[in-house]
Amino acid sequence: MSDVTFSFDLGSPYAWLAAERVDALLAPRTVVWEPVLLGAVFGATGRSSWATQGDAPRTTGMAEVERRARERDLPPVVWPDPWPTSYLTAMRVATAVERHGGQAALRTFALAALRAAFTDGADLATADGIALACDRAGLPGATLLIAAGDQATKDALRARTDAAIARGVRGVPTFTVDGAVAAFGDDELDALAA
Repeated sequence: MSDVTFSFDLGSPYAWLAAERVDALLAPRTVVWEPVLLGAVFGATGRSSWATQGDAPRTTGMAEVERRARERDLPPVVWPDPWPTSYLTAMRVATAVERHGGQAALRTFALAALRAAFTDGADLATADGIALACDRAGLPGATLLIAAGDQATKDALRARTDAAIARGVRGVPTFTVDGAVAAFGDDELDALAA
């Protein structure tokens, strides 16, 4: 059975919804968590976030995320303010976590960060928001913020993002199998698991 690559960005509430269940839903497959820069994906594909397309799409999208969270018995959504914003440093921290601690550490950090953002309203664009996520994941936030500034970490995140774009990733969450997009969006995860 092929591994599944789960491409995510810490600024995506749909990535949070998927992250809460992807490993259990796709078991016994191995899920490889892949941090990618959603802004770069949008830039390469000419797309944009529903959250930036005006009040009506934003309100509709937020209500949809809140509905899905309720249906899945997840904590109520508390939206970060501002949202969306730049999650570049947080995504570099995620990349540094994986470079130094592997996939298990990345999963732990990513879940802690996504929960901090979308159930506590933490601003992951700030050092305090990132520190909260690191603390909850049991990771050294100050050390990881330094590692996030390393050129090797920056290059690794860029390479991951470029590879995801080359595979056809056009947003997050995206799930790829054998190098091809198998599902796009939290709503397609159930079909992939079937």
